[in-house]
Amino acid sequence: MSERTTSSSWAAGIVKALELEGLDCRVLFEQLGLDFSALEDPDARFTQDSMTRLWQLAEELSGNRAIGLNMARVVRPASFHVVGYALMSSRTLKEGFARLVRYQRIIAESSDLSFRLLPEGYALILTVHGDHLPPTRHSAEASLACTLALCSWLTGRAIQPVRVLVQGEQPVDAEPYKVAFHAPLVFGAPCDALVFQREDMEAPLPTANEAMALLHDRFAGEYLARFSESRVTHKARQVLCRLLPQGEPKREMVAQALHLSQRTLQRRLQDEGTSFQTLLDDTRRELAEQYLAQPNMTLLETAYLLGFADPSNFFRAFRRWFDTTPGEYRARLAEPAAMLAISGARTPACREPAR
Repeated sequence: MSERTTSSSWAAGIVKALELEGLDCRVLFEQLGLDFSALEDPDARFTQDSMTRLWQLAEELSGNRAIGLNMARVVRPASFHVVGYALMSSRTLKEGFARLVRYQRIIAESSDLSFRLLPEGYALILTVHGDHLPPTRHSAEASLACTLALCSWLTGRAIQPVRVLVQGEQPVDAEPYKVAFHAPLVFGAPCDALVFQREDMEAPLPTANEAMALLHDRFAGEYLARFSESRVTHKARQVLCRLLPQGEPKREMVAQALHLSQRTLQRRLQDEGTSFQTLLDDTRRELAEQYLAQPNMTLLETAYLLGFADPSNFFRAFRRWFDTTPGEYRARLAEPAAMLAISGARTPACREPAR
């Protein structure tokens, strides 16, 4: 799996949140082998795994099992890189969240976002992926708390969600969550999500500025295109998505599509922390999640779309990925509690870069 990264802007927000616990983050960074001075570089990025280790170490030292919620107390648009300013300039939170979804990879590649209109209101749905380490619940909870606090910061009034879904198990002490969200909480949910009233999302923002929004769109689009297109991992993933329905792609085919030798492709992928086989497996896994969320797509169709000539190979791979069968996985999605996941908890693994 290629190493996903987090912007220095978001990492700096995490540092501020941890410092509220009295932690010396300069020392923590040194312990984890991270460059603390890189927080001052707006173009610097940290691996997702390094942020996971930072959260884990901070929880261990502080004893605060809900430490991610501290992010709500330090939120500013700058925490979201240029995306925060694009959101602030939007006409409404609805329009701003559409931008947040479009550009979220600038903030953190480990997070997938979708924004949906459901019968009960607008849902901002979050999925956090790990790399070599499974993601800690603090990553998602920090994102939810920070996003809700930003809504209140931008509107100048308290925004109260209809409800908040948290994937993590219900904690022994839920009080910090009640304080952070002021809304009905659902723990052990199929995804992490904030559900808002329609009127809150559609009300005009006092910070709206159309000219600035377009300018920030341009900056964000250019950054995302430059960031994505500079990575062979991203280009190879796009090729794999095109080739998979025709059967399992070979490294030679992908290298040829990228106008690279097989050896160069292998070296470039290795430099970006992955390999061809790992990238193929990772792409199949993410697509499998999306396909199984489509009720009308059969398991056989899913297997063939993922390039498996023999469906039994797909079933074996799926059990390795998720420790369950595709049928059992789909049955869980069909439960009423999983409505948000079915509505689009995951964004496409194979999307073209913004331009």
